[in-house]
Amino acid sequence: MNRRDTFKLASLSVMVLGLGTGWSRAAATFEVEKTDAEWQKLLTPASYDVLRHEGTERPFTSALLEEHRKGTFGCAGCDLPLFSSTTKFDSGTGWPSFFDHLPDAIGNKDDTSLAAQRTEVHCRRCGGHLGHVFDDGPAPTGLRYCMNGVALNFKAA
Repeated sequence: MNRRDTFKLASLSVMVLGLGTGWSRAAATFEVEKTDAEWQKLLTPASYDVLRHEGTERPFTSALLEEHRKGTFGCAGCDLPLFSSTTKFDSGTGWPSFFDHLPDAIGNKDDTSLAAQRTEVHCRRCGGHLGHVFDDGPAPTGLRYCMNGVALNFKAA
């Protein structure tokens, strides 16, 4: 089984089992706070599921996989700039991937929902779930920020 098949299987498991991390966004305080109804009105159903309920989009479905222009990837929930296009790379996993984030853009927390230790990444301004970070990325950081495309927007430079 190659890396792509492994990630497809893992994402399918997450979708089928509906596993969560047990962390409550309601218990945290963020600069941008909205009611659940306000988030639902603001976001697409797919973005709402990922950003507000830690869902996962299907791999290889994001239009942002093929986004190669210079610009900035931001939070689809609050528009905070998160990643520069200069840090984007093709990880082969089926999700937009970056080897670094912009300063003061993200927060993270431990996630043991798949019986493995992972680090969840969220927008530091609105708390929206973005994806996970792994230590198998390219130089110079060695990190792979594996993000859900529906949790991001793109603004060309």
